[in-house]
Amino acid sequence: CSAIDACESNNGGCSSKAECRRTTPGNRACVCSTGYTGDGIVCLEINPCLVNNGGCDRNAECTQTGPNQAVCNCLRGYSGDGKTCTYISLCSQNNGGCSEFAICNDTELTERTCTCKPNYIGDGFKCRGNIFQELLRNSNTSRFYFHLEALSIRDLSGPGPFTLFVPRTDVLNSDPRVKDWVAKGVMAQVLRYHVVACASLLYKDLAAITNITSLQGDLIHISYSQNSLVLNNKAEIVLSDTVGTNGVIHVINQILVP
Repeated sequence: CSAIDACESNNGGCSSKAECRRTTPGNRACVCSTGYTGDGIVCLEINPCLVNNGGCDRNAECTQTGPNQAVCNCLRGYSGDGKTCTYISLCSQNNGGCSEFAICNDTELTERTCTCKPNYIGDGFKCRGNIFQELLRNSNTSRFYFHLEALSIRDLSGPGPFTLFVPRTDVLNSDPRVKDWVAKGVMAQVLRYHVVACASLLYKDLAAITNITSLQGDLIHISYSQNSLVLNNKAEIVLSDTVGTNGVIHVINQILVP
């Protein structure tokens, strides 16, 4: 007589995902393979994601890849290996893309708001201070700023409003009359002739008037020629409407002389 092998046929009636183990003659035990669970007759894949999120961080997604196997991927707005995920603050790098003069606030995942700081205006991505500050931030107008500083002219730091006509830096640097005006002590009057007080006049506003009075006291004549606004029949406005908290800057291509 020979012992009957209960596992010999059809895996002993065990699941295809189970191992049939002979016990005593004519008997067997069905044991589910690694990664499966059940009584051996029926074996189901173990999904590790169903228990404790598969060991993934609570801010990660657990994805089953096989029997009792899974990968962890941090959710959008978080970074890490999946086991540990850290919130990504948009504001932590480069101020979230906001202006250096703005406050960046994380609002929700992958979202933030940019708000200009007090005493600045703008959309948060571009913020401007008063026009005295703005002069220094633009290479076209920075030379005018240094002339004001040299003569301690701080009118443009006040509440305003002001309209300012600024000769381009290259014009101020190349005009030989500037040195003469400085030497004769009249440069302050020339600079103030480029300022209009008590009004913030945009390009469209200037197009509707013919004369305005400067801070120096003399009139500035405005005319329209060849699709451009021209001051005193000489200086053309080449860049316009740089708006600050206390006024507006227009860049011109010649110096205005009282």
